[in-house]
Amino acid sequence: MLELPEVTTLSRQANDTLKGKTITQVFNATKPHKFTFYNSNPLEYGKLLTGKTILSSQGYGMFVDFLLSDQVMMNIGDGVNVRYYEPGSKIPANYQLLLTFNDESFLVFSVAMYGFINAYPEGIIDNKYYNLSKESISPLSDEYTPMQFEKLFSEAKKTLSAKALLATEQRIPGVGNGVTQDILFNARINPKQKVLALSDSQKETLFNSLKDTLQEMTFEGGRDTQTDLYGNNGNYQTILSAKTWKNGCPCCGNIIVKEAYLGGSVYYCPECQKID
Repeated sequence: MLELPEVTTLSRQANDTLKGKTITQVFNATKPHKFTFYNSNPLEYGKLLTGKTILSSQGYGMFVDFLLSDQVMMNIGDGVNVRYYEPGSKIPANYQLLLTFNDESFLVFSVAMYGFINAYPEGIIDNKYYNLSKESISPLSDEYTPMQFEKLFSEAKKTLSAKALLATEQRIPGVGNGVTQDILFNARINPKQKVLALSDSQKETLFNSLKDTLQEMTFEGGRDTQTDLYGNNGNYQTILSAKTWKNGCPCCGNIIVKEAYLGGSVYYCPECQKID
């Protein structure tokens, strides 16, 4: 799933590779996917996008923007994989959208679970999650301070857990269940820990882990569980993920617990991440 490290990486790579390319053709889905969401009829995307040039790309929270000529905008969010192919590459059999460029390279959008592929005339976007992502201060920014983080706790209900605080309702846009695993492990906080029971010291540790873990993930080009614009896995080696949890805790060697919790899997070490 697209989270902040991958969004940042994809937008940087798109600026490096796609800037200046003109869209020559638009091909719609080869296989319908009921959990691919478009902001309008995707059969109309061809009329809107053909002949437009990619000017730049920007990332916000869980969205990647592609800014085109004539004030047209595309963006993707959540579970969309976007892959760039060099001229002459084999076209994949299944996709939800494909754009060809004037140099015969092409861009493929595909969705595994669910995702958003949007195209807007005039760059006008009416999506509350997009606007929240764009207007919020990124935790990668120096402007995201302990004061902003403390607001999450002041608004928290008594039952709110650490995972819920970080990974639900886009309280921190771009931070989801995936990156939350390592953030909480590095802070030695259990995902089920009630946040109002955290001490000031624990909250400070969690804030620092949020910043440091996301910065490392982003610096390494995303997580090793996700792919970038060129189809390569990120270089950040996840500590707790579907790839690693069976290896045991890297600190104490204990068995890692995997559980379904709040709509997704959580991984934690019962020894290093005890509930207070």
